[in-house]
Amino acid sequence: MASMIEVLFAIGVSVLGLLLLSVLLWVIRIRPRVPNLVDTWNSDCERTTTADISGSTIRFNNIRDFFWRTTKDRDEDWEETLEVDADEIKDVWFVVDHFHHLHGMAHTFLTFEFNNGTCLSFSFEARRRKGQRYHPWSGLWRHYELYLLVGYERDLLGLRTNGRGNKDYMFRGITPPGKEKALLLALTNKANSLAEKGEWYHSFLTTCNTSIVGMVNRITPGRVPFTWRNFLPGYTPRAAYKLGLIEKWGDFDTTIERARVDEHAMQWDGKGSYSQMIRDYLPKGPL
Repeated sequence: MASMIEVLFAIGVSVLGLLLLSVLLWVIRIRPRVPNLVDTWNSDCERTTTADISGSTIRFNNIRDFFWRTTKDRDEDWEETLEVDADEIKDVWFVVDHFHHLHGMAHTFLTFEFNNGTCLSFSFEARRRKGQRYHPWSGLWRHYELYLLVGYERDLLGLRTNGRGNKDYMFRGITPPGKEKALLLALTNKANSLAEKGEWYHSFLTTCNTSIVGMVNRITPGRVPFTWRNFLPGYTPRAAYKLGLIEKWGDFDTTIERARVDEHAMQWDGKGSYSQMIRDYLPKGPL
């Protein structure tokens, strides 16, 4: 009995020592780090998007417009300017990209569809230096800067459906009147802010999904309550369905089935409108 107590005591001391060492490491080495704005970035995140706002008119600078055949075989292009009217938002789409066999590990982003057919996507990501690959563990230790990628849907979603062959789902968001415009302006202001002052990405606290949740709750306080699903984006559709954040296309399982777009999107050969092809396949309204 005494030896068992001694073993447990030794384990407790070791765990406490590791915790104290981690805290010391954070205070001395990690916390003092300052995020960079200028570095040798990977080509897919080398530019930052900024915007000029005049009334409802938003003029974006540096919009990514890559064409992905595979992750390595791609045509790279950045559109210098794009002008949209925030009063002409038709729909806001919530996209869930399952890139891992663990269901909870997924990427989420938003697409704004305008009445003129423009589909502009906003994705919070980890900004990577040239040759650098993303890993969740590294993201816990101020290893990546927070990056708000702004690009055409045919790029951001096309990368995932056609370039990577992931499972992807698109849900039409439900927003109170005027909130879709407020959300677009909030994301635009965030892009401008990140272009002036860098922030750290964090694999648990400041991710693709927690950043979206923070934006939504800033506009409508309490709209997305605190839940464990916020930290495991693959499970967010169920929460969004129950909270009335997405349009219902039948019961939950049916909505999920109808929202899946990757198999349909893979038929796109680069000709015609990628976004229109997907929307021709999705339900036109609640079912």
